[in-house]
Amino acid sequence: MTDAEGTTADSTTQAARLNIDGVGLAYDDEGSGDGAALVFIHGWTANRHRWDHQMDHFKVGRRVIRLDLRGHGESDKPVQRYTIDGLAEDVRRLMDDRGVDRFIPVGHSMGGMIAQKLALAYPDRVERIVLVDSLGRMVYNRGRGLVMTVSKRLPYNLFVAANIMRAFKPGYPREQIRGYVAASQATPRHVVLSCFDAMRAFDVLDRASEIQAPVLLVHGYYDVQLPPREALRLAARCRDAVVKILDTGHEAPVEDPAAVTAAIEDFLARG
Repeated sequence: MTDAEGTTADSTTQAARLNIDGVGLAYDDEGSGDGAALVFIHGWTANRHRWDHQMDHFKVGRRVIRLDLRGHGESDKPVQRYTIDGLAEDVRRLMDDRGVDRFIPVGHSMGGMIAQKLALAYPDRVERIVLVDSLGRMVYNRGRGLVMTVSKRLPYNLFVAANIMRAFKPGYPREQIRGYVAASQATPRHVVLSCFDAMRAFDVLDRASEIQAPVLLVHGYYDVQLPPREALRLAARCRDAVVKILDTGHEAPVEDPAAVTAAIEDFLARG
């Protein structure tokens, strides 16, 4: 069940905070286990509660960490230029602070871009990588380029709404979509636009073969934001990749959280 902000209604646990050069990051660190920690990284205009189902499931036998990226959720929202590299370094510093050496980044959309940066920058620390509705290079066909150009010229709230409403599979409950739209619109304008530009510039596709860790790509069949063919193109460049296509749109973690959890569980069980 979701509330008006698109988070689970029973998500009342007070987040811990880490100060990084004066910027406070909210995070949760739960569970325990001998294996590498799972680190859940949300996407553009979202927050750590995108991963409520996965946290509840995996904390039973593993250490699981999730955070609100700077500019999002309960974390501080400084006026600055936001970059994928910078957000990845925030995650790395959180791992250092929590004493986590080996970890498995699980990233949705923009979070998947961050996960790839971590895998490339810290191959000795990233054991596996899970990308949910993400890609290796932001690509715009003529139609998508037109949508992006037009939507960015809309008033701020309409710009956010236009992007979030397209993220869900046709037929997904409109009341719930409105909750996610409202939560995204609560993200400050300077954060939204700067992260949007950071995603537009993202491109590590030609370096995908450098990712040493096994990769799971979970993607919604009805994802029109980042089409499934882009996930397949990334998978073809990786050394060891598994692709799982779900009956969802771009917001797989909330459209079918159980399917996302099951895909991750199966991937972790691989030898």
